[in-house]
Amino acid sequence: MWCLVLLISATNRKHHNVVYEVDMISGGLGSGDLEAWFQNLMLSAGGEKSEGKGAAMAGWKDLPMELLLRIISLLDDRMVIVASAVCTGWRDSLCLGLTNLSLSWCKNNMNSLVQSLVPKFTKLQVLTLRQDRPQLEDIAVETVANYCHDLRDLDLSKSFRLTDRSLHALAHGCPRLTKLNISGCSAFSDSALAYLTDYCRNLKNLNLCGCVRAATDSALQAIAYNCGQLQTLILGWCEGVSDNGVTSLAVGCPDLRALDLCGCVLITDESVIALANGCPRLRSLGLYYCKNITDRAMYSLANSRVKSKHGLWGSMQNNSDEKEGLMNLNISQCTALTPPAVQAVCDSFPALHTCPERHSLIISGCLNLTSVHCACAVQAQRVSFSADCLVGSLILTLANFCDSYFESDISISTLLDPIWILSMVWSCIF
Repeated sequence: MWCLVLLISATNRKHHNVVYEVDMISGGLGSGDLEAWFQNLMLSAGGEKSEGKGAAMAGWKDLPMELLLRIISLLDDRMVIVASAVCTGWRDSLCLGLTNLSLSWCKNNMNSLVQSLVPKFTKLQVLTLRQDRPQLEDIAVETVANYCHDLRDLDLSKSFRLTDRSLHALAHGCPRLTKLNISGCSAFSDSALAYLTDYCRNLKNLNLCGCVRAATDSALQAIAYNCGQLQTLILGWCEGVSDNGVTSLAVGCPDLRALDLCGCVLITDESVIALANGCPRLRSLGLYYCKNITDRAMYSLANSRVKSKHGLWGSMQNNSDEKEGLMNLNISQCTALTPPAVQAVCDSFPALHTCPERHSLIISGCLNLTSVHCACAVQAQRVSFSADCLVGSLILTLANFCDSYFESDISISTLLDPIWILSMVWSCIF
């Protein structure tokens, strides 16, 4: 592997006299012309040729585009922007070769920066415009849509100033989008989101967290109809989402792998049952604060595992137990659930854990679920606990009690009672 240091000194901008020094630390670039070019890459503003084997380089114009892009790939995005302004040759090379750019480091004037840079980098496939405070306006997104027609991954999170104009522009200009993050964009409407999905039908990853106006049942029905390849959908705290929208997703997006419904307070067991029956590849499900979820939903998940094992879904391959079924489940604050139902889910999906650093089953705030545990090993059979796993389970159990302490009648003296602690250890084991 090459470790390169690129020193650029534009001492004479009028004639584009630039001093380059590229220092090879270790490794090799492989066979071909790049090796010869690199061995001879020591240029001066005077255009002196370097000595040694391989092709000689008389000036910056001789720098191969492949090598320039290899060097640029080791720089941060700010230095890439600087490099694009060195000369027309470098700018043209970057325009042809740069596919990934992040401007999230920009704390001021991101709007102007996007309008200035995006027309140069028309081959972008990944563009990150995440902001700490709102800067982007519709004109910037319209510029992206006008020039970056090959864009696949776009992050516009926390862009509070954007309106439906941006989604309409993306629909027409970036139809190849597969990943879109508009979390926190509270001004978007559900009709604009539905319009986007009608054009961007290749979406596989969509983050709508906090998009209260956009993420409605109507929009979810449009997503289910248009985006059958969808694999990841984040709907956290979209309080308008109900069973109608989720059941539509379960029917229209059978390849769904991860769904976050945290804070979607209207959904009930019907949503989980639809997902269990319609999305056999579901690996992650977030139900935090969905207080209408009951044991019926948990048993439907457990039964879906049984159906999978008996091959009711012919499209699923017979992978090992560790690779099938739920791997992450967040049921924190789902206070209507009982230990037997949750334990049934744990027993059905061996990839779920409650061990240190493997907390894929999250039950924080559920005082009545402290007796539930999942095996620390990823075998289908129950295995004996290791000491670390036992301690971790106890800590998790105590943490769950502490989270719910102020909502319960448990006294401090009870929490400190050695007999009570011993009973908690016992519940972790059995």
